[in-house]
Amino acid sequence: MHIFKNTTYDFLRWRWQAIGLSWVIIIAGAVMFATRGIPLGIEFAGGTAVVAQFDQTPSVQQVRTALDRHYPGGGQNTVVQLYGDSSLRQVMIRVAQQVEAALRQGGVGNFKIVGTEIVGPAVGRELRTKGLSATVLSLAGILLYIAFRFQLSFAVGAVVASIHDLLITLAFLTFFRYDMSLNVIAAILTITGFSTNDTIVIFDRIRENLRSMRRDALGQVINVSVNQTLGRTVITSGTALLTAIALFFFGGEVLHAFAFTMIVGIVTGTYSSVFIAAAIVSFWKGKAPTRAAAHAPAPASAPAVQQPTRKSKPQRKARAS
Repeated sequence: MHIFKNTTYDFLRWRWQAIGLSWVIIIAGAVMFATRGIPLGIEFAGGTAVVAQFDQTPSVQQVRTALDRHYPGGGQNTVVQLYGDSSLRQVMIRVAQQVEAALRQGGVGNFKIVGTEIVGPAVGRELRTKGLSATVLSLAGILLYIAFRFQLSFAVGAVVASIHDLLITLAFLTFFRYDMSLNVIAAILTITGFSTNDTIVIFDRIRENLRSMRRDALGQVINVSVNQTLGRTVITSGTALLTAIALFFFGGEVLHAFAFTMIVGIVTGTYSSVFIAAAIVSFWKGKAPTRAAAHAPAPASAPAVQQPTRKSKPQRKARAS
């Protein structure tokens, strides 16, 4: 199936604009992270998460007011949000201790506790360490594999693109105040692999074209390669994106943060494979012709055809006069 035929887009022409846009988003996310931080899920922060089902759904402010009056420390620093489908009339409250008594004394209506999750601070620290270790090890594995399979410049481009995807995703999680949970970590690792797979497809086409376009500049080879894989990139990313959007709207509250992370990661991963990873390779190798990138083996030259030698006839002896 071909969506794009014989496209000739100059992707490298817009590399500086793409890098500038990425820096704007990353810096804005870093500023918000430094000022407001990113909410940590119950798995990382520790504490208690209570899901209460009410006879009539109260507002979030009513729940906070009840906690302000009857819960030590008040309710302004607790996480209170509607949970699940609206027809279930459920509210999730995440605090450091049990809150059932505070809610009953606050007069927010009849309810029953339908779920409680308690995570100690030691377990939260362990899960934070393991999540960070899994991310770092995955990036190191990507670097080693692509350096072995392709070239070091390709490996650096893929890892920089993956780090770019992680930073952009964390920035959007900070903007929209999603909790950093195990589901989000799983989504981040998933988009890291997805983005790397897309990048490797482009790199493989670049390596093939290095053999057939040895007299062209590297920038021309990269643009041709990205255009040749553009249809495949759009189909693969578009299919995954539709699935993530369906999860976001119909997967329920539990999968909301996971689906949001996947949506941002798929868009960012596709963007970085086309603009960021290819730009890093072009920066690394410069503008030299591809003949200088001698990793592409030279085609075997055909042996010279030898002309048959003609036997010289012996000169006749001079006739005696």
